[in-house]
Amino acid sequence: MADEAEVLGELQRLRVRVPQVTGALAASVDGLVLAQDTSGVEPEGVAALTAAALGVAQRLSDATGQGAFRELLVRGTNGYVATYAAGDTAVLTLLAENRVNVGRLHLEGRRAGSRVGELVAEAAELPEPVMRTRGRSRARTAASDPAPTTESGLPVRTAKPSDLAKHAEPKLQPRTAR
Repeated sequence: MADEAEVLGELQRLRVRVPQVTGALAASVDGLVLAQDTSGVEPEGVAALTAAALGVAQRLSDATGQGAFRELLVRGTNGYVATYAAGDTAVLTLLAENRVNVGRLHLEGRRAGSRVGELVAEAAELPEPVMRTRGRSRARTAASDPAPTTESGLPVRTAKPSDLAKHAEPKLQPRTAR
């Protein structure tokens, strides 16, 4: 999926911008950890719980006619857990102290979620690795299907997610039981 080092760098920059954030985790909507900067919590468990909460939040949003999922905020006696959409296939979960400025948390969380979503989308667009065979100067990709072409033999261009509207509502679809 996304380059873990780049996503981790974004999580660390977020923690510098909002010092009351005690942990940050990027995960797929399926609950798999993409990158994490946390201590004192089990990242795999938090990612799995985030996926479960995401499924419930999406169903609640749909049932009440509020549109696509954007964010979820949980306040406990010791602080906050905030989850933000990060594109169509990832989420950003932040842990914050009780004294955090919630407006600042939302501002920076939304920005970081957007950036993480871009990084995940860019990683999904990368071409497959080029495989070279002995004695041949021509490279072949690992894909067995040839690139799609028109009837005249010209390659078909598809729109990249970055070409589409930057502010479109994410369409997160967790693979949880419905």
